Amino acid sequence: MSKTILVVDDAASIRQVVGIALKGAGYNVIEAVDGKDGLSKLNGEKVHLIISDVNMPNMDGITFVRELKQLPAYKFTPVIMLTTESQEAKKQEGQLAGAKAWVVKPFQPQQMLAAVSKLVMP
Repeated sequence: MSKTILVVDDAASIRQVVGIALKGAGYNVIEAVDGKDGLSKLNGEKVHLIISDVNMPNMDGITFVRELKQLPAYKFTPVIMLTTESQEAKKQEGQLAGAKAWVVKPFQPQQMLAAVSKLVMP
């Protein structure tokens, strides 16, 4: 049974690169263009991990994680922030919101997959 990962990023190129890496590693991938879209894709379906950008229109990644953690079905779903933001303050904000890992763009697909395999829910 392959695991499902939601990728939330407003950049199609990033969704594509992340999607190819994840699919190559045997994961199912759901894509969303921003936090609002990400929340709308979470319709009770089991998602084993979420990878989210921070800076997006409509709803940014940190707000998305905060909202996500309010949903009982996804309260414990691990989130990796994939972002150009590398400031400590942003990272702390992300951690407080509930993000488990912080991967800075540009990233190596292997680095991201290593974080995914460590955090993905059984």
